[in-house]
Amino acid sequence: QVQLVESGGGSVQPGGSLRLSCAASISITRFYIMGWYRQAPGKQRELVATITGGGNLAYGDPVKGRFTISRDNAKDTVYLQMNSLQSEDTGVYYCHARELYQDPNWGRGTQVTVSS
Repeated sequence: QVQLVESGGGSVQPGGSLRLSCAASISITRFYIMGWYRQAPGKQRELVATITGGGNLAYGDPVKGRFTISRDNAKDTVYLQMNSLQSEDTGVYYCHARELYQDPNWGRGTQVTVSS
């Protein structure tokens, strides 16, 4: 059973920054894609950012230019650097990872709250 453990969430004022981490229980080189999704209260889960094993990046429109996804294969960890945070970024952030031909794996989530 693959485990994904998120950390780095918290409360921050608008305009602030946070860096989320997602540590995997297996080598992340086994995943063909990893990423971050978020869910705000009363809303559906939405894509934040993804990164493939080949290093291709994709971002949801609301976070383009503000968030950056990266990976460290040596640490089996994926990061999400979040800058210029806005109240609309508030939600639970989930790490996602998928091996080829396998069901997707999800972490338990980490809360991000942006409020003055």
